[in-house]
Amino acid sequence: MGKKPIIAISHLGCEKNRIDTEHMLGLLVSAGYEVDANEELADYVIVNTCSFIEAARAESVRTLVELAEDNKKIVITGCMAQHFQAELLEELPEAVAVVGTGDYHKIVDVITRAEAGERVKEVSAEPTYLADETVPRYRTTPEPFAYLRVAEGCDYRCSFCIIPHLRGNQRSRPIESIVAEAEQLASQGVQEIILISQITTNYGLDLYGRCVLAELLRAMGKVDVPWIRIHYAYPTGLTPQVIAAIKETPNVLPYLDLPLQHSHPEILRMMNRPWQAGVNDRILENIKTALPEAVVRTSFIVGFPGETEEHFDHLWQFVQRHEFDHVGVFTFSPEEGTPAAHLSNQVAQETMEERRDALMRLQQPISLQKNQAEVGKIVNVLIEQENPQTGEFIGRSPRFAPEVDGLVYVQGQASIGEIVPVLVTGADVYDLYGEVASD
Repeated sequence: MGKKPIIAISHLGCEKNRIDTEHMLGLLVSAGYEVDANEELADYVIVNTCSFIEAARAESVRTLVELAEDNKKIVITGCMAQHFQAELLEELPEAVAVVGTGDYHKIVDVITRAEAGERVKEVSAEPTYLADETVPRYRTTPEPFAYLRVAEGCDYRCSFCIIPHLRGNQRSRPIESIVAEAEQLASQGVQEIILISQITTNYGLDLYGRCVLAELLRAMGKVDVPWIRIHYAYPTGLTPQVIAAIKETPNVLPYLDLPLQHSHPEILRMMNRPWQAGVNDRILENIKTALPEAVVRTSFIVGFPGETEEHFDHLWQFVQRHEFDHVGVFTFSPEEGTPAAHLSNQVAQETMEERRDALMRLQQPISLQKNQAEVGKIVNVLIEQENPQTGEFIGRSPRFAPEVDGLVYVQGQASIGEIVPVLVTGADVYDLYGEVASD
């Protein structure tokens, strides 16, 4: 029997995509394939693509073209493979396979078929697959933290979003399955687990007939992991039961990632999120009352078709009023296959960028003030890396989620993977600075 080919994986896109990558790695390693980070040495390069917005697609295309120019055998997986399967095979003769978002678990079979000379198209029209704790997984995140997918797909139909078309309807994992995987991660030394899905506050609706995020959080409270963080909440899903579970479960961080997208009722209606307009202010006030220590991150889209100066001013005042801890701002991207792509009154790119920059300028002093309020406090910091030149450690406090928020730069003695008390001595708009607190 001949030697198996060497495989590299190029990961693009979000953390949901990352978990798909980690499962493909795990399946390939379990099947005896050598996986190498160096694409130069690889016989096959799997590119796990993103197709969420134009910039992500452009990055995916650049990566594919570069690999094609290097004469690599390319396996295209992920959202772009689901979205543009026929076009990719036509435009890239170097692509030996395209694999859809609901088919990545077939990766070993796909490589076997490609090795036999077949040009493989493995793309289910309606993705239904959902990995559980029994599927091999090779983590690619820094050792101290891991993402844990509680559900896949989405039942909402926001007019700007292609994800339900690419990922299918929501399908939740049983609580027992999630807890079992969390315990596996804990046994590997993971200190922080981040619960993710398309809309995590809708967790369980399809499986149990109701949203059961509160029950999941309380079950996760029994797992021996110091920090549990929730990403992708939806304001209507932050019920009193969920807020109480966050408050009463010691290892669940009071950190809420709420992608609100806009504040003006008319824009939210055109986004097909009309029910959100009536609850944004009320939910945010409820959070401040019930969870005064809560850290709130949100993201907004500016330049949605038809957004006027009046609409933008409403959003500007909304951000000013609520003083979020962290804000991300994106310009509208017309996605082929979504209703918003064909709306009239598209906003000029220059105007969108001006609005994005204005909103970020508004947010920066707010973020600075929030960070400066940490100076003088002793906070727990999860140490993730060390600067070999300076000996300085780098980590995150509960205020900061990985990859999207700031960092804490730490002087003193610490070890990677441990949570240490740090006296915060300085702050800027994004990051904190401190030293390991003495006993």
